[in-house]
Amino acid sequence: MDRAQMADFLRIRRESTQPEDVGLPRGPRRRTGGLRREEVAALAGMSADYYGRIEQQRGPAPSEQMLASLARALHLSLDERDHLFRLGGHPTPQRVSRDDHISPGMMRIVDRLADTPAMVISRYGETLLQTRPAIALVGDESGFTGPARSAWFRWFTDPAARRLYPAEHHERQSRIFAAQLRGAYAALPSGRAGELLAALLDSSAEFAAIWAGHEIGLAHTGTKTLLHPELGPIDVFCQTLTDPDQLQTLLVFTAAPGSPSHEKLRLLSAVGA
Repeated sequence: MDRAQMADFLRIRRESTQPEDVGLPRGPRRRTGGLRREEVAALAGMSADYYGRIEQQRGPAPSEQMLASLARALHLSLDERDHLFRLGGHPTPQRVSRDDHISPGMMRIVDRLADTPAMVISRYGETLLQTRPAIALVGDESGFTGPARSAWFRWFTDPAARRLYPAEHHERQSRIFAAQLRGAYAALPSGRAGELLAALLDSSAEFAAIWAGHEIGLAHTGTKTLLHPELGPIDVFCQTLTDPDQLQTLLVFTAAPGSPSHEKLRLLSAVGA
């Protein structure tokens, strides 16, 4: 671990990153550009004291998880993230797993959607980032591990995953998720797509039957209905933006202005996760 170089690298990136770049207000009392240490710490989900010790070349060596959080907080590029890992004395994440690293451009878009339900999804149906309203709408999907990181896997193996949709929509949703996995598997059979396929074929007879139908390209058209435990049914449009380099998709949930569902989305911030 190169403490001096890592501290210097983080400091320079912190001072060159403006509050607006990460979705923070500048505020009238800010006299200098860049981010404060406590702001970086909050964005990375760590204490200000812990981050301060890193820049002061003190304390324990940051873990890979901490370095990944800092890379995301500072909107580092993929090359910059790898450089940070090397300075921290860790091997760089395999580039075949680059799906997990959200590009700075995508992060800037998400930062400007703080009051909107939005989430970034990997090519394998894994939630990489959610705004607070998105967590309030569909639940916090950041804590899953293994195959369960994928919404496709949870849908066919965990009954709780189906509570978000009305029962009459389950059959259609099953076919859509199977078709999405087929698309991912056709593009890259080895790796996570193949692992998800094997796990689902082994654990879900429903999935195996749908998979045998070879459907591809299914998607929602128009609105879809989500069931919120406190607000009830919400009819939403799901707009998508795809990052061609990272093969990630930004999902943004909206509702028709003036509709009851539009008002329910507005209330999500008050309801909380």
